[in-house]
Amino acid sequence: MRVGLFVTCLADVMRPSIGLSTLDLLERAGCEVIFPENQTCCGQPAYNAGDRATAQKLARKVVSEFADVDYVVIPSGSCGGMIKAHFEDLFSDLPEYKTKAQWLSARTYELTDFLVNVVNADSFDTSFQGTVTYHDSCAGLRELGIKDQPRKLLRTLPHVELKEMSGAEQCCGFGGTFSVKYGDISSRIVDLKCDDLESTEADAVVLGDLGCMLNIEGKLRRRGNHKTKVLHIAEVLTGRNGEEAE
Repeated sequence: MRVGLFVTCLADVMRPSIGLSTLDLLERAGCEVIFPENQTCCGQPAYNAGDRATAQKLARKVVSEFADVDYVVIPSGSCGGMIKAHFEDLFSDLPEYKTKAQWLSARTYELTDFLVNVVNADSFDTSFQGTVTYHDSCAGLRELGIKDQPRKLLRTLPHVELKEMSGAEQCCGFGGTFSVKYGDISSRIVDLKCDDLESTEADAVVLGDLGCMLNIEGKLRRRGNHKTKVLHIAEVLTGRNGEEAE
């Protein structure tokens, strides 16, 4: 099984341990991982800002780079949502690329969805121990239906207890350009999210989107909380625990 790893530009720059953890998980599942070294952005920031020309240029690059794989796996609900939910619209005026986008969309999976529903992974070599709570990212939940998959994976870990927070499905306030345009509103939303996750007294909050991770971790630290870890689920499943990011 040839699996293309779209690592995301944000993980590549800000948290390489997510990409490394995803690679480990895919290889342990028996996948032949294909990593196009020239990959960059899926085009989502430009698309959300209304710059369709730039978004289309980047999307054409993605479509071309992952044309020869069986699946594409992405450790990000937002980038996965961009490809699966928006690439077809982005190429509405380019029939050739619209067809390619439809082909790619059908083969693109968010990481936890792929582990649960394609390779049926149920055993992980991880040293992680402790209590965790899970935040559902907007794009992953609403565009891709990512809800039960990460929780199912966390419950396979013998030394991990999942403690659900109130409002797990509510936005963290990031929203890409939203947090830039409406900074005060974004800050208030993430404050509420931090209240909810801190009320669980979990050792770590686990997520599947790095944008949400950066937003929540930044707010926690500014509030004086240096104890609660903010981890990507791939880091938890491999035991990296964000070590490369600290």
